[in-house]
Amino acid sequence: MDKIKIESVDAPEAVGPYAQAVKAGGLIFASGQIPLNPADGELVGADVEAQTRRVLANLREVLAAGGVSLSAVVKTTVFLTDLADFAAMNKVYAEFFSAPFPARSTIQVAALPKGARVEIEAVAVAG
Repeated sequence: MDKIKIESVDAPEAVGPYAQAVKAGGLIFASGQIPLNPADGELVGADVEAQTRRVLANLREVLAAGGVSLSAVVKTTVFLTDLADFAAMNKVYAEFFSAPFPARSTIQVAALPKGARVEIEAVAVAG
């Protein structure tokens, strides 16, 4: 099976030995995005709403580089450092996705890179 690396200059660069996304077997697997400004790599937003907005904007740009939009997403995984932020994250999430919504898991984690409060990864159907 062929794997095709997907990169967007409009999303933060990968900060390790991984791709922003990979296309394989008719699917796009997008690595987790944290709320980094693509221009300078700095963390954006103090609250989970602002951070979720940036995360989903970054994810949208990575998927666009793969030729699809957020509407092609079939599964997301949301990582929160505090499940008390669930409702606020969910409110912003609903601004970016519409019915039929992707399947989703939400997990509380001890910490995220750079002190982020939220990270989201996705699987999309390739166009």
